[in-house]
Amino acid sequence: MDQDRTRPRPEGPRHGGVADVRCPGGGGGWGPPRWVGRWGRGQGGGRPPWRSSAAVTVFVLVGTSFAAQGQPERMPVDVLARVLLVAGGALLLLRHRHPAATVLGVAALSLVYFGAGYPYGPVFLTVVVAVFAAVVAGHRRAAWWALGLLWGGHLLLVHWLYRYLPPEGDTAAPWAQELPVLAFAAATLAAAEVARVRSEQWARERAERAAAQQRRAGEERLRIARELHDVLAHSLAVINVQAGVGLALLDSDPEQARTALTTIKAASKEALGEVRQVLDTLRAPGEPPRAPAPGLDRLPELVAQAADAGLTVEVATQGPARTLPPGADLAAFRIVQEALTNVVRHSGSRTARVRLAHAPGRLDLWIDDDGPATGTDAGGSGNGLAGMRERAAALGGTIEAGTRPDGGFRVHAELPLTDRGNP
Repeated sequence: MDQDRTRPRPEGPRHGGVADVRCPGGGGGWGPPRWVGRWGRGQGGGRPPWRSSAAVTVFVLVGTSFAAQGQPERMPVDVLARVLLVAGGALLLLRHRHPAATVLGVAALSLVYFGAGYPYGPVFLTVVVAVFAAVVAGHRRAAWWALGLLWGGHLLLVHWLYRYLPPEGDTAAPWAQELPVLAFAAATLAAAEVARVRSEQWARERAERAAAQQRRAGEERLRIARELHDVLAHSLAVINVQAGVGLALLDSDPEQARTALTTIKAASKEALGEVRQVLDTLRAPGEPPRAPAPGLDRLPELVAQAADAGLTVEVATQGPARTLPPGADLAAFRIVQEALTNVVRHSGSRTARVRLAHAPGRLDLWIDDDGPATGTDAGGSGNGLAGMRERAAALGGTIEAGTRPDGGFRVHAELPLTDRGNP
């Protein structure tokens, strides 16, 4: 299933997931970062925050009534005061879609409320909620302007304009009280900034988790595709060759044709078993496989199957054999399998040589044939060499494949024997 030897393909980087994930500018977490827009317009959908806005409004109305009892010098809470308080709570319904306009509107209503001489109290809560929403949504400048204008307007009201505004007989407020007001404003902004930073961290963590999950899904799809390609490529190559032999000898040598059909039956049965094992991992992800993954201990089976396809394989081993990590063992088996399949399908040689060299921490594989390449279209996908390179790269190894000076073809794989890529 490979035409890499007859049709060279350019190599390029492959990515198993999302390579670049950016968090929304100005925020994250809680949802507000999705609302950020230009000129105070957010991008969030869904329903307005009815429950929280209603809760804040009720708290402000009830709390202001209690606060008024301790401030007899201020104007009583009348219908206009309640209208202003309810209007501030109603504006909070827009804090997700229009955070900048909301914080400026709430600050303006609060300033009107204080200018009318109504008592101090929980009215500041609507300002705090609006400031938090604006800062977390990325409209920090609007929040700063709103608090600055509110504080500056309050200074004008209590130190200069009090003579012309209710209640009658009001006197200038002491300058010392401005320090707690300034500290309250600074604490509100600081807390909002902390919430913004934390929400951005949550957004980045969610984005990284989503990217990692997508990357793992892509790597799993790639692994399954490689397994299916290698299994089907090898087995179908044997079946194709034996079917041709059987058809050619069906009349002249029925016994040899029967042998070819027997080989086809065995190859197809083995392929079905390996495909079923791969598909089982899709049906029950995370469960251990029912059969062990193939490894170099099945190299004699590959040699026998290649012999059935008319290919003589000579195997040589250098160095003391050792138990390989599962990932490296599977990769080595699939690389040899794919290389022999390419010889059967694309080479005019009927002999191939497999050499395994065991070294400390490394396994080298050489698969050679004397060629020449047939140059025929074997009907493959052209992904064989790419799949071998991906297997080697997953372990931190390399694959070199190309035509030798004498016209033959060589595949050289170098696989580190580490835990990388091994379950």
